[in-house]
Amino acid sequence: MSYFENVTKITYEGPKSTNPLSFKFYNPEEVVGNKTMEEHLRFAVAYWHTFTMDGSDPFGAGNMIRPWDRFSGMDLAKARVEAAFEFFEKLNVPFFCFHDVDIAPEGDNLRETFKNLDTIVDMIEDYMKTSKTKLLWNTANMFTHPRFVHGAATSSNADVFAYSAAKVKKGLEIAKRLGAQNYVFWGGREGYESLLNTDLKLEWDNLARFYRMAIDYAQEIGFDGQFLIEPKPKEPTKHQYDFDVATALSFLKTYDLDPYFKFNIEANHATLAGHTFEHELRVARIHGKLGSVDANQGDPLLGWDTDEFPTDLYATTLAMYEILKNDGLGKGGLNFDAKVRRTSFEPIDLFYAHIAGMDSFAIGLKTAQKLLDDKVLDQFIEKRYESYTHGIGLDIINGDADFKKLEAYALQLTEVTNPSNHLELIKSTINQYLLNIVHDR
Repeated sequence: MSYFENVTKITYEGPKSTNPLSFKFYNPEEVVGNKTMEEHLRFAVAYWHTFTMDGSDPFGAGNMIRPWDRFSGMDLAKARVEAAFEFFEKLNVPFFCFHDVDIAPEGDNLRETFKNLDTIVDMIEDYMKTSKTKLLWNTANMFTHPRFVHGAATSSNADVFAYSAAKVKKGLEIAKRLGAQNYVFWGGREGYESLLNTDLKLEWDNLARFYRMAIDYAQEIGFDGQFLIEPKPKEPTKHQYDFDVATALSFLKTYDLDPYFKFNIEANHATLAGHTFEHELRVARIHGKLGSVDANQGDPLLGWDTDEFPTDLYATTLAMYEILKNDGLGKGGLNFDAKVRRTSFEPIDLFYAHIAGMDSFAIGLKTAQKLLDDKVLDQFIEKRYESYTHGIGLDIINGDADFKKLEAYALQLTEVTNPSNHLELIKSTINQYLLNIVHDR
C-alpha cells in the first residue's frame, strides 16, 4: 500500500519551478568542486521526528495526521517501515537514522524488547536490499523511559548502568548487521540537576568506563563504523556532561578516549550552549573531530530545542564552509534532526519540510564553495594576522622569542597601531556571494 499516494518522486526542477514538490536548488547530480551535491551533503532522514512524532507538547495532545497511525503495537512498527522506505524513495535521500525505540516498541522486559527489534530489523534489512537508502547511524534511546530518571551510564543505580549497556550492545549488533556508517551516543540524561547529591567524579568515571566497554565490544564484533558523541548543554537535565564540543573533547582526552570518537554536531544544540553553529563545527574541525551533523535550527526568541527545519541561508553557508574546509564529513552526513511545526500536521508537510532543508543546504554548499574558490575569507584572515609572517611575529610563531626578547622589542615601540577588521565589509561580501548564487541560475 502507499502512505503518500499523492506524491511522486521529488526531482530537481530549478529555481523557476512553481511546483512545491520539487527541488529548486538541490540537484543531486550537479558537481560542486570535486563532488556531486549528493556526495557532499549526504542527507539523512531522522526516523523519530518523521515517522514517530505525534505533535504533542506540554500544552497540547498529538495532532499529526499520519496514515500509519491507524495501527498499533508491532503492526504500527511494521507500517512505519513501509512508510519510511516509500518516503526515502520518493525523496531520493541516501541515508536515514534511528533510535532503537523508534523502530520497535519496548516489550514487558528486555528480552521481549530485543525480540521486537529483531523482527523489525529483519524487515528493514529486506527493504535495504533493494533501496539506495542506507543507514547513516543508529543509537539507543536511554532517556525516555522512567528507568533513566537518574541517567543511563551515569545513573546512581548500577542496574540501570547494566540495562543501558545491554541496549548499546544490541545497538552495535544492529549497526553491524545493517551496515551503519556511524554509531551515536547522545547523553540525554547524562548530567545532573544538583551538585548537592551528585558524585561528579564517579559519574564521569562511569561514563568513561561505559564508552570503553562500547569500544571493546565494537572491536570484538568487527563493527568499523565511526563512534560519534552529540553535545548538548541542557534539556532534559540542567547540566549535561557533553555540554559542547570543547567540554566533550576535554572529557575524551582526560580518559584517553579521543582516538575513538568524533562529534555529531547539532545546530540547535550549539545555540543552546551559547555558541553559533559554525563555532561548534570549527572547534571540532580544527581538532580533527568533525564527524557528522544534525541539521536543524532553533528559534532565537525561544529558549529551548525547537528542532526546526533549516532555512537560514546564512547559517547553511557558514556551516558548509566549515564542512568543505574539513574536506567533507567522511562517514558522516547531514541528518535532518528536525520536525515539522505542530501547525503543519498533514503528511505532505513532511515533504515540504525536507525539500526546504535540502534546498537550503544546496545553496549553502554552492555559496561556500565559491567563497573558498575565491579565497574570500582566507584573504581577510591572512591580512588580519600578517604581523605574524615577519619580524617579531614570526619569531613568536617559530619559538624564537621569550619574555626578555619581547620586552626589549616592546620598549622600542613608540606607539601601537591596530588596523580595522572591516567586519561589515566581510558580511556584505558574504551577502553578495549568497545573492549571486541564488539569482545566477
